[in-house]
Amino acid sequence: MTEPLVVRREIQIAAPPATVFAFLIDPEKILRWIGTEATVEPHPGGLYLVNVSGTDIARGQFTEVIPIHRLAYSFGWEGRDKTPPGSSLIEIDLIDQVGGTLLRMTHSGLPDAEACASHEQGWTHYLGRLAVAAAGGDPGPDTPRKS
Repeated sequence: MTEPLVVRREIQIAAPPATVFAFLIDPEKILRWIGTEATVEPHPGGLYLVNVSGTDIARGQFTEVIPIHRLAYSFGWEGRDKTPPGSSLIEIDLIDQVGGTLLRMTHSGLPDAEACASHEQGWTHYLGRLAVAAAGGDPGPDTPRKS
């Protein structure tokens, strides 16, 4: 059996889980680290919609919401055949630790190695920005990466 195509990232954030969680579900806080527009309905079945770059729109649906501990939502891109809206799954766990929060993210259901590499690059970039913003810093203007 082959290993499924999965992106896994962990990042330490110098903020409590409740603060980090707010940066994942509050549209105003989301826009501090990713995107130009965000609409989120953080309850099972609720909409996840983030216009990441002005042209790249991520869309999915929340499947699990456990306040300050865990989020899961389907994910994909409008207008992309290989990774359409809702075609993959993002799971985020927030673990309370001394000095902050360990964020553990798994992105599964990606179609191929190229999509995995691209999403891994994106997650590394954006989780770094999230860590700065949630800790009270300013990650600065986002410089979209070239695909």
